[in-house]
Order: sequence, then C-alpha cells, then structure tokens
Amino acid sequence: MSKVTIKEVAKEAGVATSTVSRVLSNNPKISEETKAKVNEAIERLNYKPNAIARSLANNKTKILGVVLPSEADDLLTNPFFINAMKGMSIYAQNKNYYITYVFAKDGKNEFESIKEITNTNLIEGIILLRVNENDESIKFLNTIEFPFVAIGRPEKTEDVLWVDNDNFQAMYNVVNRLIQKGHKKIGFIGAIKTLNMSKDRLKGYKMALEVNGLNYDEELVIHKQFFKENTGYAGAEELLSKHEVTAIVTTDDLLAFGVSQLLNEKRLEKISLVGFNNIQLSKYQTPPLASVDINADELGYYAAKLLIEKLENEDIVNTHYIVNTEFIERESFK
Repeated sequence: MSKVTIKEVAKEAGVATSTVSRVLSNNPKISEETKAKVNEAIERLNYKPNAIARSLANNKTKILGVVLPSEADDLLTNPFFINAMKGMSIYAQNKNYYITYVFAKDGKNEFESIKEITNTNLIEGIILLRVNENDESIKFLNTIEFPFVAIGRPEKTEDVLWVDNDNFQAMYNVVNRLIQKGHKKIGFIGAIKTLNMSKDRLKGYKMALEVNGLNYDEELVIHKQFFKENTGYAGAEELLSKHEVTAIVTTDDLLAFGVSQLLNEKRLEKISLVGFNNIQLSKYQTPPLASVDINADELGYYAAKLLIEKLENEDIVNTHYIVNTEFIERESFK
C-alpha cells in the first residue's frame, strides 16, 4: 500500500496543499471549520505527516544538539556521557524531540563546534555537557539568544538554565568521613581545574580540612589535563613520590582506576581511595572502589526537561535542578 501524500489529503478535504500544511503547523489564521475538514480527511486517509516536512512547516525541527568533548571520543571509557545521554533521550523521546550528537574533533574545541552547529538551522536548542570558568560557549549562546541548558553550575546563574550536583557538599562529605576514620593526610587528584565542577569539589575538600582543624597543603593537590586512567596513575606517582598520605580522593572514577593500579603495584594496601561518578566498573576494581554516585542519567533528564520547557514556552518555575548524590562505600574506603 503506497503512502498517503499531502496532495491526497488536500484533494479529499477540498482545499489547497498549503492549507493542509498550515493546519499541520496549527496556524491561527485557519478557521476552525477548515481545520475540522482537514483533520477529518487526515483521519479517513490515515495520513502520517513526514516529521521533517512538518518541522519545516512549523519552523521547528524538534531537534536538540549535544556537543561531546573530544575526550568523550571513546564513550565506553567514560560512561558519564552515556548515562547523561540516556537521561536526555528518555525525556526528549517522551516529548517527541530528537537529539543529535556532535563530537568536538579534528583539533576543534567544543566552542568552535557549538558555533558551527548553531549555524545550521538544524537544531532548536543545545545542551552543554560541562561548564568552564569564563565559559565562552555560554557567553556566545547568550549573545545570539540561542536556547541552551548547561550540565554544570555556571558562574553567573542569572537567566541561565542549568542542572548540577552539589559538588562542594559531596566532596566535603567524603573528606569529612575520611577524617572521622582517623585520616589526617589526604591527597586530592583531579583534572581540568578550570571546570566549575572541579573548583567546587576542591572547595569542598578544603572546607572539610578547615572545619576539622587540619591545614590545607597545596602540595597534596594534583591537577591533570584529562579524566583518564593513565593521568590518574601519573597523578598518584607525582603525589606519592613526595608525600606519604593515608587517603586519596579523586574527582572522577577513571582517575581513581589509575591511582588504584599504582597502589596495587606498590602494595600500598592501607591507603584509602575514593572516586566520583560510580561508574559500573567501579565495583569490579581490586579492591572495589568507593565512589560518589552523581546520578548522571538524572542530570541528563532534567537538562532536557528544562530546555524543552523553554522551547515549548512553558512557564518555567525552576531555572535549575540540583540532583542528589550518594556515597557508595566499598572496600577501598578504609
């Protein structure tokens, strides 16, 4: 059976094809009588409008854009992106929106990729997967008044839609628990220190030390360039070559995996280790890795929710969501 066309619907309803298009785009200039006639014809013929054609008639593509950082290239090694994308997709699908993913590749940073994708007229809104200090992507999107939401707390939250965890509190809680267990010399290994998430977690670390009467020693804090296993290993090498610590906190499980490898090689079984993100592989480490679950799928879900509500001109009660974290205690927490 051949697919019913818009021309056949117009003929059945006794109107022009342009009138059918206007009815599909809910044009207010079309009378209720004409709308009823066209809708009856659509029902009789079981016409299914082409999603792209319909979006062109509406001037709406119902497509959201997500630019993935270059280090997300191997998605299987950093499941944060997969989980966040899963959450976005669940909400978008419920609202009949589509998501297109673009990798920042070939030497281009995320900002350049964002400029390109916003120029295509393909997407209606964009989801930023992370936020830097003085974020040029946020400044650019605000300047061109392009709808967006950020996963991560922006420095200026006014008129910006965003979702995040309370990264300060989550790290404060971890370090506080370590101190309560008797740890006084705690190393910190993070990456990309310009990310607001990284800054907030470092602040939580510092505050927990201060509240418990311990001095902050910047030599115990290592920042690497990427959230990767090998950079975690290198960070641990750098830290342990100069200092004796009884515990190490990291800002990402991938960093913690590298730290764990070095601790195993050096047989430093007594050093406590904590990661962040609670990715699936954490429980299969030796020993199983204690980690903070940031509920990445919820971060993605609420990011898509905020953006779609804006695009649908709904009254937005919340301009941001704080997603709860949960400390998952495993054998590496000693």
